Amino acid sequence: MEGDCLSCMKYLMFLFNFFIFLGGACLLGLGIWVIVDPTGFREIVAANPLLFTGAYIMLAMGAMLFLLGFLGCCGAIRENKCLLLFFFMFILLIFLAELSAAILAFIFRENLTREFFTKELKKHYLRNNNTDVFSSTWNSVMITFACCGVNGPEDFEAVPHFPHSSWETATPEACCQREIQSREGMFVNKEACLTGIERFQNRQGCYTVILNSFETYVYLAGALAIGVLAIELFAMIFAMCLFRGIQ
Repeated sequence: MEGDCLSCMKYLMFLFNFFIFLGGACLLGLGIWVIVDPTGFREIVAANPLLFTGAYIMLAMGAMLFLLGFLGCCGAIRENKCLLLFFFMFILLIFLAELSAAILAFIFRENLTREFFTKELKKHYLRNNNTDVFSSTWNSVMITFACCGVNGPEDFEAVPHFPHSSWETATPEACCQREIQSREGMFVNKEACLTGIERFQNRQGCYTVILNSFETYVYLAGALAIGVLAIELFAMIFAMCLFRGIQ
């Protein structure tokens, strides 16, 4: 009976580690996509040091989970105590790191409100100044998602114009409609847009556009994160039980 229980534990351990292996492969693929994506998101990531660091952290986490899942599978099938102990210690560290990140995200969620982004935009945005990281990032967001400001073009009424600008409108160039939504895309009618003709401007705020675009993925990511934490927890339990059962 004890042998059957140990055999069952071994295969359950293999199964959970196989899911960790797949989860690591997904994170690795997602991290690579964020960095090399040609649709404009790469520009946003490169311009923002925090997002740039986050993309590489995602890559590192994916690679680590990929490796640990592989080691856990090998340790379970071959009943190697050294590999099982190594797996348990590292999966515990990853589990605690992910749990801490989830708690911090919950605590600082108020920094992702519409009011927060509006205040920051009005305070730091410098229009077409591409040497400024904040402005360049916002321009990339507005061009990529075909949106304007946080709530709409009215957000830029408080943003100062260039001293010798000949345009009367407060709408920045990044809010003008393009044939293709990228920095290289041709303007539909730049002059008409900058003189205030609304049909040549992107009028919808970026907050709503991005929220609608990623709403499904946020819930999916949350469910996936909970699933990964549960799998890691069960994998640690099975690893320790299998470790203690191996003679």
